Amino acid sequence: MDFSIVIPVFNEQESLRELMVNIKKAFSNVKKTYEVIFVDDGSTDKSLDILKRIASENKNIRVLSFRKNSGKSLVLTLGFQMASGKYIATLDADLQDDPSNIMPLFQKLNRGKYDLVTGWRKNRKDNILKILSSRIFNRVAVPALFGIKLNDLNSGLKVYKSEVVKSLRIYGGMHRFIPVIAAEMGFSVTEKEVLHHRRKYGESKYKSSKILTDIPDLLTIYFIMKYNRRPLHFFGKIGGIVFGIGLMILVYLSYLRLFFDQKIGDRPLLLLGILLVIAGIQTLFTGLLADLIVNTNSKKDEFSIKYDSKEHHPA
Repeated sequence: MDFSIVIPVFNEQESLRELMVNIKKAFSNVKKTYEVIFVDDGSTDKSLDILKRIASENKNIRVLSFRKNSGKSLVLTLGFQMASGKYIATLDADLQDDPSNIMPLFQKLNRGKYDLVTGWRKNRKDNILKILSSRIFNRVAVPALFGIKLNDLNSGLKVYKSEVVKSLRIYGGMHRFIPVIAAEMGFSVTEKEVLHHRRKYGESKYKSSKILTDIPDLLTIYFIMKYNRRPLHFFGKIGGIVFGIGLMILVYLSYLRLFFDQKIGDRPLLLLGILLVIAGIQTLFTGLLADLIVNTNSKKDEFSIKYDSKEHHPA
């Protein structure tokens, strides 16, 4: 199988048949074999019934369904596990992503020897608040934390090499930051402009308030990707700074007491200095305990290997 197209579905009954028509049209003149994997995330409308009928009419369609709504990260994870294609494409089921963009993304993937190409919705057809919050994350928060400059991390339209998706371990809201995760794992990531349509049916499943959940998810990813195996480095930096500030305060007060005979016992600054020193020590010990737990309970290392000479030149 050349392509596996993974499509998350949640209450999109009006758009599913039209989406399938658009996919067939996009691949009609392409000499590539493909399968479409619909993953229903516990829809409460007639989406699953429609998907079953679509699957019965097409041999290259597979439908999977969760018993209850589990979130897009788990939906994508299941779709990735079931995909058998050399290349994996993802797009949303709401018709805002155009399947005709899959092949241009694939061409850039191969031409530039990339591992993942994400769609850039340059002319995004969403409400202004969603667009602004997305730009803040894409152009400020993510570059500041990870040094990765992409215009549209959370586009549903992406094309991957299969080894990328098989290496991903995502949960919660981590699907929004897949390009960041892949880049941190050593895969080559880029983007390409794609068409984006206005929503034709229903309402968006993502509310403007999702920015409040994006911030904790981004911090979680930062910690996992940077300090998963060395939490002491993270807590050590914070604890060291807090301890250092507290120590400087106490040294300053000691200097006033010893050389200028000033009373310091009733100064709030003394309490602050003691508090910061204790907090710094506690933070350092928290990092040390986390390091011990990680090393004690760590399983066999999973390596992301790009090349193995034995696979290319077996004995």
